[in-house]
Amino acid sequence: MDLPSTSSPSPSPFRTVAVVGLGTMGAGIAEVLARAGHEVVGIDVSEAAARRATGALAAATARSVAKERLTEQERAEVLARFRTSGELSAAADADLVIEVVPEDYDLKHRVFEELDAIVRADAVLATGTNALSVTRLAAESLRPERVLGLHFFNPAPAMKLVEIVSSVLTSPAAVEAVTALARELGKEPVAVGDRPGFVADGLLFGYLNQAAAMYEAKYASREDIDAAMRLGCGLPMGPLALLDLVGVDTARTVLEAMYASSGDRLHAPAPILGQLVEAGLTGQKAGRGFYTYEAPGSSVVVRDLQTPLDGSPLGTGRPVHSVGVAGSGTMASGIAQVFAQAGYPVVLAARSPQKAEAAKAAIGKSLDRAVSRGRLSADAAAQTLDLITPAGSLEAFAEVDLAVEAVAEDLAVKQELFAGLDKVCKPGAVLATTTSSLPVIAVARATERPQDVIGMHFFNPAPAMKLVEVVRTVLTADDVHATVREVCGKVRKHAVDCGDRAGFIVNALLFPYLNNAVKMVEQHYASLDDIDAAMKLGGGYPMGPFELLDVVGLDVSLAIEKVLHQEFRDPGLAPSPLLEHLVAAGCLGRKTGRGFREYARR
Repeated sequence: MDLPSTSSPSPSPFRTVAVVGLGTMGAGIAEVLARAGHEVVGIDVSEAAARRATGALAAATARSVAKERLTEQERAEVLARFRTSGELSAAADADLVIEVVPEDYDLKHRVFEELDAIVRADAVLATGTNALSVTRLAAESLRPERVLGLHFFNPAPAMKLVEIVSSVLTSPAAVEAVTALARELGKEPVAVGDRPGFVADGLLFGYLNQAAAMYEAKYASREDIDAAMRLGCGLPMGPLALLDLVGVDTARTVLEAMYASSGDRLHAPAPILGQLVEAGLTGQKAGRGFYTYEAPGSSVVVRDLQTPLDGSPLGTGRPVHSVGVAGSGTMASGIAQVFAQAGYPVVLAARSPQKAEAAKAAIGKSLDRAVSRGRLSADAAAQTLDLITPAGSLEAFAEVDLAVEAVAEDLAVKQELFAGLDKVCKPGAVLATTTSSLPVIAVARATERPQDVIGMHFFNPAPAMKLVEVVRTVLTADDVHATVREVCGKVRKHAVDCGDRAGFIVNALLFPYLNNAVKMVEQHYASLDDIDAAMKLGGGYPMGPFELLDVVGLDVSLAIEKVLHQEFRDPGLAPSPLLEHLVAAGCLGRKTGRGFREYARR
């Protein structure tokens, strides 16, 4: 089989493909190939695995027939293109061999060594590893120029991303041929160099590791960590549930390889991962990991000793009949709208009556948009707006039961405002800050009533985002905490509890991930577009990291990363110099027309 030259694109030359290893991933890859018209030989020493793969293909194609995506004739043709064997010799006539055996280097090396003696000289060998060295496998092969990485994502039939991993020995023609195959399969190929984790897992597993460490430190419950990342970032799964799905043992293996390569403490596997693996609690496949499942292999979570009790064990909160919101920006307006829509009378205080009136007008426009989209009736919008009273000073907060600060993310500004709230708010009023990165206790100490102060971190846009991080300081009173939790329920927000440390849950997990994405570009490992595509298609993220950075604002992102670095003193959290340079140049993202990408000015 002659590989195409690199001068012009052409269809892949792989008519027959052997898939070695028929676990979940191997069976999925075999299905994708057979559906696309390729002759597929599935090879596994386990007859049971071969039967499961054959049954899975039969079941998947039957569902396609039922949904009228395949005819019975087409289904029969797909099934006829797939056969299984227990011997590697069945790969003798394959044009491409894809190895997806377990992540053990010695095992993969033995497979490649045997394949070298079996397959044709012009065959291409691909490894499905996401953590081990492709270069090392290639160097120990008789055909190093024809060895590369072909990393599908689980489930292979549904996930669009395929990472194509070259070593320094890989022939460009082999890369081109495999890239053409990926496109034929309806996948989005991303070309990357050989380092553990590649792009998607390289970013994803560091984030998962930090979530495991956060849980291990008892900073937040597993349910709150997972809910925070789903509701605060729009992710399809929380990190601990995802670790259970991926396999705690698999995650630990990937992280060990990443740490050996990078030396970054953020990649050093959290001790709890090793403890779970040693106990055999490897996730869904074992029936228990971070969560407990109704049976091994099941995705249905069942109650265990760590499951929160139903109902509120928080005790009695303070009565809240009216709310004050301090600020005139987007967050302040959005939070005021949230409370008013829930029926609370709201005093919206700004630095001047004009700014307060402008903030109320912005709320009116937001409500009008909701009406035009059919999400709110005109009467409800009018009633909401009537509940909001603009004011030009904090003096108007004299009788509110809950005062919520939503001004600039500057500690001195917030401390000055809380000192003012301390003077005007009645005794027993709850004082809440919406800070996303500053220490709540430093704000609380600006008052004579730190026990009444708590963090109440809404997410932008406040009317749409369901999450509120409730941040207790070491001085926050129990009934203040109970009050805010109760109020969150009344305004239809999901409250998660966390302690008073930089980043809370969401930003402490999100921004190191974003920073690591910037470092990948800085090191010329992958392009902006490839990294964004990898995280959207391979990780299910609603936005790629660079899309998100430009939306959040590079200056805001840099400030949060500096706070995280200062708090935890971990070298791996130091902001990327590239991010610092862009901010210094005034390239702050969409708001300035240029960040990591350029945008048309409005």
